Amino acid sequence: MTAAIKPNGELTLRTLAMPGDANAAGDIFGGWVMAQMDLSCGIRAAERARGRVVTAAVKEMAFALPVKIGDTLCIYTDIVTVGRTSMTLKVEAWAQRYLSHVMEKVTDALFVMVALDANGKPTPVPEE
Repeated sequence: MTAAIKPNGELTLRTLAMPGDANAAGDIFGGWVMAQMDLSCGIRAAERARGRVVTAAVKEMAFALPVKIGDTLCIYTDIVTVGRTSMTLKVEAWAQRYLSHVMEKVTDALFVMVALDANGKPTPVPEE
């Protein structure tokens, strides 16, 4: 990882990119990467809401680099805003290249998560 470019946010999830998640060329499917980002947001937002959350929206996501089989996908999350029932998280996906310390940013996006009560209705996000 170069000193000039570093991940922003809290490391929320690390997972290994496996052959079952790749196409014939060895590139990991974008949907798998997005699913890992969604899981990370669910973890971080549920911790902040101290309860159940759901994904309400994903805003603009473009892939800059591929993830390859054997890479460790590292997902960083940062809670940018907290509204009454929702939170916006900035999410970055980084690939730690196979058997190296090289880290490259793959994609980022804004995820909007909504806190839910026991009946599945939006509920206020508690104060910190």
